[in-house]
Amino acid sequence: MPEIGEVARIVHYLKKHLVGKTISKVQVQDDPIVYGKVGTTAAQFQQSVTGKKVVDVGQQGKMFWPPHPVLNLGMTGWIKFSNDESGHYKPTKTQDPESWPPRFWKFILETKESPKTEAAFVDPRRLARIRLLDCPGEKIKQTKPLSDNGPDPVQDKDTLTLEWFTKKVQSKRVPVKAFLLNQANISGVGNWVGDEILYHARIHPEQYTNSLSSAQTAQLHSSLIHICTTAVDLLVDSAQFPETWLENYRWDKGKKTGSKLPNGAKIVFLTVGGRTSAVVPSVQKKTGPVAGDIGGEDTEESESDDDPKPEKSESDEEEKTKPQKKTKPQPKASASKLKSQPSGQPKKEDSNPAPSASKKRKAAEKEPVATPKKAKKSAAAAAATSDDVPRRSPRVSRRG
Repeated sequence: MPEIGEVARIVHYLKKHLVGKTISKVQVQDDPIVYGKVGTTAAQFQQSVTGKKVVDVGQQGKMFWPPHPVLNLGMTGWIKFSNDESGHYKPTKTQDPESWPPRFWKFILETKESPKTEAAFVDPRRLARIRLLDCPGEKIKQTKPLSDNGPDPVQDKDTLTLEWFTKKVQSKRVPVKAFLLNQANISGVGNWVGDEILYHARIHPEQYTNSLSSAQTAQLHSSLIHICTTAVDLLVDSAQFPETWLENYRWDKGKKTGSKLPNGAKIVFLTVGGRTSAVVPSVQKKTGPVAGDIGGEDTEESESDDDPKPEKSESDEEEKTKPQKKTKPQPKASASKLKSQPSGQPKKEDSNPAPSASKKRKAAEKEPVATPKKAKKSAAAAAATSDDVPRRSPRVSRRG
């Protein structure tokens, strides 16, 4: 998922190619999720942006805006340029250059000035969000949804002081990783950035925030500012990451050697705050209560309200309603017939006289009509009493 560093990279390229230029043409593809989930339509976006001059691009955490569209990249959103490579990874040599327009585009902006540039917003998984805000540019951070988010560790250092951070941390009782992921607390921290912060702070991600010492809180604050600032300054170019960063080694998961640091320290993976977390147990010690140790665990909100929620599968529902197989009960008619036979005096089939017509009628009234196969039941079995024939007997339970 694009986090604070990835968004900073997008902002860098938007400033490079769009700021100071006029948008002469806007192509859109209507998407009721990407636009509609936040009360916008593709047509409204097109009308709002066409002919406008881009005067600036801003950022708060994972959100950014060329006034006044406000964009959230979601899980897989990105902005691509027709004349520049904005990706934070390089495609392999075996890959063919991508044709234009790129796949999964939601809108394409074309500049009026030369050289002409086209910028395409793409999102394969449709978890990105495109909004339009009606407010003065200087008031955009005081307008929802930006006003609902916590301070940005890079843009809002004057607000995100150690004093403010300590009060915020101590007021919560949640796993510290979940605290960092909640955008209402801090803007821009996602999964890999959160893991990097906690590794450098030497704090276990499951430990509760209100159990952190003042020294741990100060170290967490320092790591938060340092990791986010470095990621933004480097535009998340992983080739330039310091060798001491966990991000350089966590991706060996699943290989024979496993994920390890250069010194041999093992990297393990836990689920915390709904995300897979990379942890180095030899460094990140549990020094206080952790998630699962205390009943009634408090939880933070998910990283994004737009994240899909897990649903029960159809197979789970079928299993829930599927009737259980039961043993066929012993027919009552057979039981009454068995009880009518004298105990210990089984009849022999050859010596039994043929029943009269009246007896046949009485038997028909008392018993259900038997199939020809059932009618040939052994008379000896029929002559036994209910005490002699156990109800669990398969023979008795299957035959009438």
